Amino acid sequence: MNIEKTNAVWAENTPLVSVIMPMHNAAKVLSESIESVINQTYTSWELIIVDDFSNDDSVSIAQSYASRDGRIRVLSNPHHNGMPSAPRNFGIAAAKGRYIAFLDSDDLWHPDKLSQQIPLFDSHPSAAIVFSDYERMSEDGTRNNRVVKAPDHITYRQLLHCNFIGNLTGVYDTYKVGKVHVRNVHHEDYVMWLEILNQGYTAVNTGTVLAYYRLMSQSVSSKRLEIVMWPWYIYRKVLCFPWLKAVWYYSRYSWYVIRKNMI
Repeated sequence: MNIEKTNAVWAENTPLVSVIMPMHNAAKVLSESIESVINQTYTSWELIIVDDFSNDDSVSIAQSYASRDGRIRVLSNPHHNGMPSAPRNFGIAAAKGRYIAFLDSDDLWHPDKLSQQIPLFDSHPSAAIVFSDYERMSEDGTRNNRVVKAPDHITYRQLLHCNFIGNLTGVYDTYKVGKVHVRNVHHEDYVMWLEILNQGYTAVNTGTVLAYYRLMSQSVSSKRLEIVMWPWYIYRKVLCFPWLKAVWYYSRYSWYVIRKNMI
């Protein structure tokens, strides 16, 4: 049975999940990330890899996988602005699935991630988002049980305290909320999850570790002051909270981040 025919059978029996993967100079780790999607026990998915002006071998690696698996598409972000919002939105616009999921090109999924998550949308009718706990790993993939855990259920008001939903773990249902794009701001995933839950839905945690977040040495440590201020910008400029309300939520957010960074 060829790939196109197989995809048609999957589409009839299980909802399609669109996995959005922004990519920029990820040649060293890209294959692992792609294969963690290919190895999913839930097979009704499409992987949309959006290249954001890479100048290494990332595109050729991605295209080699696409040539072997019809569920993988490689697109090029037409507008580079140095933010992940543009490639993510380009991928969301191209997505064909009922469910939208996210995986950066240096992170990994557990093989049972989607098979554990998708059924929860039916068993929890109020859920528009299903997510999971995740484990932090070093740049070389070493894991030391540094698990970041989150609440079992999250409402909009609870999410205001902090972004408990790791972007590499979240899946949302377009049948319930439509296609929700990300804003061109830092912590764009946090704003997106807030906008979804503000429609009156909830987020449900599988209660299991289903993703692995790679801590890159060239990460954002040099921009620590900016990172600290991103939530403040969201509370004041995006959500337009009064000053005292913003201070309250910002203090709660900061405490959670401190605890998480100790893991």
